[in-house]
Amino acid sequence: MEIVARSEELKRIIRGWRIEGKTVGFVPTMGALHKGHLSLVEKAGQACDVVVVSIFVNPTQFNNKEDLKKYPRTIDEDKRLLQESSCSILYYPTVEDVYPEEDKRVFDFGMLDKVMEGEFRPGHFNGVAQVVSRFFDLVQPDKAFFGEKDFQQLAIIRAMAKMLNYDIEILSGDIVREPDGLAMSSRNTRLSNAHRKESALISETLFESKELMTAKNIKEVINFVVEKINESALLEVEYFNIVDGNSLQPLDDWSQSEYIVGCIAVFADEVRLIDNLIYKNFQNVR
Repeated sequence: MEIVARSEELKRIIRGWRIEGKTVGFVPTMGALHKGHLSLVEKAGQACDVVVVSIFVNPTQFNNKEDLKKYPRTIDEDKRLLQESSCSILYYPTVEDVYPEEDKRVFDFGMLDKVMEGEFRPGHFNGVAQVVSRFFDLVQPDKAFFGEKDFQQLAIIRAMAKMLNYDIEILSGDIVREPDGLAMSSRNTRLSNAHRKESALISETLFESKELMTAKNIKEVINFVVEKINESALLEVEYFNIVDGNSLQPLDDWSQSEYIVGCIAVFADEVRLIDNLIYKNFQNVR
């Protein structure tokens, strides 16, 4: 595995790969790697000849600057994990390398970024689109891999790729969970022992709610999830929406869509955790 800090060096290596006819996979991350990230790297390694992994904590997608400061950074451990993976190149740039000039682009995603994360984190997805498009321009991958835990982000990136006419296949990886069901996240390392233990209630409640589909309507299921999690003194639901998996717009009835997803954000003290559950996927969307 090579470690590259400058975009010009990265592009030079990738040009060599292209001359050799190699396919390129790309996994963008913000570091603090866990098994979820590594599963995407392995998926990329199975699908492509070479794999580029980026580690970059992107400042333009943080609407809360304190959250940016506190975001976990574990580069030495990240390097060790990637050495043992299918990663060919780790791109570990500075802010100046990614943004040699201020990125003033503003993306219009219609209603995709007006709900859920977009509602509670204004500007977040514009920053995501800025950095991912910048990386796409640098790496020019054949395939790019993103985790399904960030369900809305995946929809935004697919929309951005279409908007900017990227000839890149956007592929997703399943949510990887801890043994107690908590979705793996870099933010989990910031949880106290008590909050970490209690956070398993999030996935437990989501899984339980799926069993209620035949007996309860969407509003009742939403109320069940929110009330059960909020019964915990250590957790507070910011939002729980049940939406169409393509448009991300809220639904009122289970019959309104063949692709239905529940998306949730929960505060465990000051740590914000997200998760989702697919209730119905007759379209077999991935």
